[in-house]
Amino acid sequence: MFNFFRFLFSPIIAILDFITKYFKTIVFLTIIYFFVFSSNDELTNTNNLANLQKIELSGPILDVNKVLENIDKAKKDNNIKGVMLVVDSPGGAVAPSIEVAYAIKELKQIKPVVVYASGVIASGSYYASIWADKIIANPGSIVGSIGVIMQGVNAEELMEKIGISTQTVKAGKFKESGTPSRKWTDFEEKQLQSVIDDTYNMFITDVANARNLDVRNHTLFADAKIFTSKQAKEVGLVDEVATISFAQDELVKLSNVQNPIWKKEDKFEKFMDNLVTETISKVSMNLISGLKAY
Repeated sequence: MFNFFRFLFSPIIAILDFITKYFKTIVFLTIIYFFVFSSNDELTNTNNLANLQKIELSGPILDVNKVLENIDKAKKDNNIKGVMLVVDSPGGAVAPSIEVAYAIKELKQIKPVVVYASGVIASGSYYASIWADKIIANPGSIVGSIGVIMQGVNAEELMEKIGISTQTVKAGKFKESGTPSRKWTDFEEKQLQSVIDDTYNMFITDVANARNLDVRNHTLFADAKIFTSKQAKEVGLVDEVATISFAQDELVKLSNVQNPIWKKEDKFEKFMDNLVTETISKVSMNLISGLKAY
């Protein structure tokens, strides 16, 4: 019984645990920031001259508002001549991955975009990257996992043991599809599979179109396989296997800038964004029951 309620209230426990662990750290760093780093004139002046920008896509993909905001700012900033998307993510939810993919596609129409895979570029994070002018992967990167998954638990036996049952009033044959309180019926599983298949077909079609691959050969580059960077280049998923300095040089060439100056990030703001995003993502990915490119 205790374990059941612990599972039930795990989101609240995780949030309270986060506050307990990091609250003092956050307060301390905030004080340090305002007293030590409050003067950002040099940063502002440097960014006024910047002509290239890096945007990071890291961790599980759920809330992409910050990434989309950075892409939009880069698109509207006439001083920025090229953008590098630095990716290290195992993927995440389908919809936000697609949001980033098409934001990159729109940005590419205005200025060159190079994706650099610094660690993992898989599933949803690969989807997000496909429309870039070039995808360059670190030699140690893991690439691919082009597939879609939907998961759920069957807690029926556990509920029987602790004496809990569900009551449902519904309208619509499929309204209870995906419920954790019992085994899914054959017709529910078939309908859910059709959703998975349709989403997967969209995924491989977009990859094929963006990367100039033959969708009929999707089992070679997709089918949820993972690849080393070298293998990924052989099947057409990446353009080069190299380090970040090579990726930077490629963006400089594509952007035609004579004196490359990279836009600097506010380190404290970046730290806070990463801390909050990572915590929310870890909690959410354990609970999310929707489609995942993960």
